[in-house]
Amino acid sequence: MSKVEDFLSADAEGDIIEAIRTAEKNTSGEVRIHLEAHSEIDPFERAAEVFDMLHMNNTKQSNGVLIYVAVEDRTLVILGDSGINDVVAPDFWESTKDTIISQFKEGNMEQGLVDGILMAGEQLKKHFPYQKDDKNELPDDISVG
Repeated sequence: MSKVEDFLSADAEGDIIEAIRTAEKNTSGEVRIHLEAHSEIDPFERAAEVFDMLHMNNTKQSNGVLIYVAVEDRTLVILGDSGINDVVAPDFWESTKDTIISQFKEGNMEQGLVDGILMAGEQLKKHFPYQKDDKNELPDDISVG
């Protein structure tokens, strides 16, 4: 088994998907998690590639958020699309990353991701509240590469 497969249990994956659904319940925004073993390039550049690969730049209001984890590299990048980046505080993604990492350091991978997802969801809800015609534009599952 690879480190990516060991990173989260099946139950943890289910809890994370549920956190994504909770975060997206009151917003038009989209949150995705992508896990992979290792990045051959700069992690931020790789997160940008994954963002495009997952079509996160195609949301109607440019309000997608990607949490990218290169497990073996112990690297985390949070990437927001232009719509959400334009309205959150300048240090919001860094503070969200710090929250996730503090849990990771304690061995709480699931809780770290859940906390980060819910923090992103609160900002999405604040700036992009749910409208009755909103659609879930992207899958809620965890992407693995």
